[in-house]
Amino acid sequence: MEKVDIIIGIASYNNAKTIGHVVRAVDAGVAKYFPDKKAVVVNSDGGSTDGTPEVVRNTAFDHSAIFLSHPVYPAHRISIPYNGIPGKGSAFRAIFERAVEMGAEACCVVDADLRSITPEWMELLLSPVIKRGFDFVAPLYNRHKYDGTITNSIVYPMTRALYGHSIRQPIGGDFGFSGPMAEFYLKQDVWETHVARFGIDIWMTTEAIANNFKVCQTFLGAKIHDPKDPGADLADMLLQVIVSLFNLTEKHFEIWKNIRGLRDIPTFGFRYHVGLEPVRVNVERMLDIFRTGVKDLKPILIEILGPGDFGEIDALIGHPDKDFRFPIGLWVRVIYDYALTYHRKKMSSEHLLKSLVPLYLGKTASFIMEAADIDHDGAEAEIEKLCREFEERKDYLINNWI
Repeated sequence: MEKVDIIIGIASYNNAKTIGHVVRAVDAGVAKYFPDKKAVVVNSDGGSTDGTPEVVRNTAFDHSAIFLSHPVYPAHRISIPYNGIPGKGSAFRAIFERAVEMGAEACCVVDADLRSITPEWMELLLSPVIKRGFDFVAPLYNRHKYDGTITNSIVYPMTRALYGHSIRQPIGGDFGFSGPMAEFYLKQDVWETHVARFGIDIWMTTEAIANNFKVCQTFLGAKIHDPKDPGADLADMLLQVIVSLFNLTEKHFEIWKNIRGLRDIPTFGFRYHVGLEPVRVNVERMLDIFRTGVKDLKPILIEILGPGDFGEIDALIGHPDKDFRFPIGLWVRVIYDYALTYHRKKMSSEHLLKSLVPLYLGKTASFIMEAADIDHDGAEAEIEKLCREFEERKDYLINNWI
């Protein structure tokens, strides 16, 4: 197969409304920042029914006047249907395969539903690999304070506490990585698991850290995409992400049990404030699900959390909506107890993780109300407090693991 320097992967599923813009931004960025590199855009589509692959094939590579300096090699497009478990991970596997087959030096993947991507994203995601020798480039965004709730309440603070790397968006969706990193990913035996659905992002980030690849993060500006209401759209994603998170916690216990403190992560890109679109949330619905779930799942929750912590959660049911707050120390114990129960295999993983959904919605509702009158920096400060709580209570997880 023909040798290339750069591969840009776009995993898609019914993204006809946005993918044309993504492809044009990618093409313009490669033309401007890597004119001497041979690049291929790989669209790995998961069986879209809205014409997404056709949009990719029919999108003209439209260089505006500022980008008249064409690359030495034109950027080609390959649209690949993929088989297996439908989902983003399966799409990424196809992208990794092309990267290895074509001997790419550097790669990046970007979401197909992005409305905020600019040509500069190509430079920001790929240059740390090409010019500085990094193997993995995580994204750093400004996001609305109600967006990314799974990241903010579970994945970021727990990953940071375990591995000592403050990668702010470990499941951000847009990553840069080296050819050797793609080859490493491809060789892992995970492609018939939850990683092949929603778990791919946390898996990529954690494996890069745990296996001592050279990692960094880069500021991309705003993350504006098709936002999800935490109370309506994220239950399935939560289950699949947490399965992957807990499986990785199992796999790398011998690594994370000895890690203390935070390692400085190189960060590239110019930090600036950007306008963000509001995220609609339904706090009343989230709290209704929380209260109903705590009542209905009492025996399961007592088995997972013990009577003491369950009693604290049960007491929250009676709080009026306006006064409802989920204490962060209690939340950290909840997540660590779920990780321990998963580790001990005391019940089916499906029942275990489904019982987490109402608690997650209660914690999310609490954060939304706490953050209602504070700005982006204030919301980040609250997330920082939660991270420190995860770090300070890490010994609880370690001491109860065996």
